[in-house]
Amino acid sequence: MAATAVACGSDGGSNEESSSGGTVTLEFAQWWAPELPEGSFDKLMTEFTAQNPNIKVKLLSGPYASTKQQLVAGAASKTLPDVVGLDGAWVSDFAKQGAIADLTELMADAKYDSGQLASQIKIKDKTYMVPVVNFVYPLFVNNDLLKKAGVTTPPTTRTQFLEAAKKVSALGGNVKGWALPLDTAVPNGVQNDVMSWLWASGGSMLTEDGKANLTSDQVKGTVEFVKSLNDANVIAPGSLTMKEQDKVEKFTTGQVGMVIDSLAHITLIKKNNPKLNFTVTPIPAEDSYTGKRGIPYASWGIGVSNSSKHKAEAFKLVEFLMSKQTNAQLSTLANGFPGNKTATPDFTKSDPLFKTAFGIYQAGYPANEFVGLPKSEDLMRSFDEQLQLTLTGKQSVDDTLKKAQESWSSDLS
Repeated sequence: MAATAVACGSDGGSNEESSSGGTVTLEFAQWWAPELPEGSFDKLMTEFTAQNPNIKVKLLSGPYASTKQQLVAGAASKTLPDVVGLDGAWVSDFAKQGAIADLTELMADAKYDSGQLASQIKIKDKTYMVPVVNFVYPLFVNNDLLKKAGVTTPPTTRTQFLEAAKKVSALGGNVKGWALPLDTAVPNGVQNDVMSWLWASGGSMLTEDGKANLTSDQVKGTVEFVKSLNDANVIAPGSLTMKEQDKVEKFTTGQVGMVIDSLAHITLIKKNNPKLNFTVTPIPAEDSYTGKRGIPYASWGIGVSNSSKHKAEAFKLVEFLMSKQTNAQLSTLANGFPGNKTATPDFTKSDPLFKTAFGIYQAGYPANEFVGLPKSEDLMRSFDEQLQLTLTGKQSVDDTLKKAQESWSSDLS
């Protein structure tokens, strides 16, 4: 089993067969392995190979950002590896390009019972992605930094968050209250770190029929709140070029007191800084809001390359990862929630913060309006570009939302 940097083959995956026994080698590109306990994903692949001796798996593992860049290039050139880890934001574009296979057809061919799946990402009634593990994005809080700043309990409202961020930033040095990654090359900070404030207060960026609704009072209030954090100088420097992994690193090293982050990073954070004392808590809502809070989420999704010469074997790997036992094991390792609705994570072996996050999840509802939207990456990027103009004092909030609305309206028409 080889773990290498992510790369896209020139012929739609490895598509190699050994000279003896007709063994198939599948290339599987994903960002999951680096975020799991070391060697754990390789062990799962070893289990798969033991159950399917004629199929070998070559893991192509890398960070999310580089994986995304490689897969976008591979999708455009029809050279994706056989099996690919997917973000829901990529699915519409990849499907329109004909880069990923119709899983509905593969499930039918394999006589697979899709009723066990918690969800499927579909485009025009065809499934192109199956969420393997789902992750919520709560607020990560550095307990020691907040205590040192005189903040006794994690903030639950936007006003409390701003005040806590100010107090942490007042500690001086290189410490700030919050980190906001807005690199337009990987603009998922708009989804995870900006719109999450909207969803936490029960808001929506879309109309009931799925059109852009960026000039609403709720979206305006969200952007004005983010701007207030920027104006108060409580955001870690370098936001305009910061990527998600930079945010995680700043939190891990104690440079920021709070971040909105994926549960998938709990293991990584504790591995890199075992002494960090942190917890997870719901994202603060508008001061007057009393309803259920939307919980931002993302998925480790899986798909099959449309150019793979071994789609049946590739789907066997999908089946394995979605099986009740394997899915429960993987979600436990990843501190996520299973994609197989019959699977149950083992709370006794998982990090205690996972159980805390599960309580947050149960008290709210999953919210990510970008999943499945056409050109969702472009939508994030266009919003990001306008938001940056506001944060740098070059444009008003109203103008930002008006221009973003115009851009989104053409993409969502």
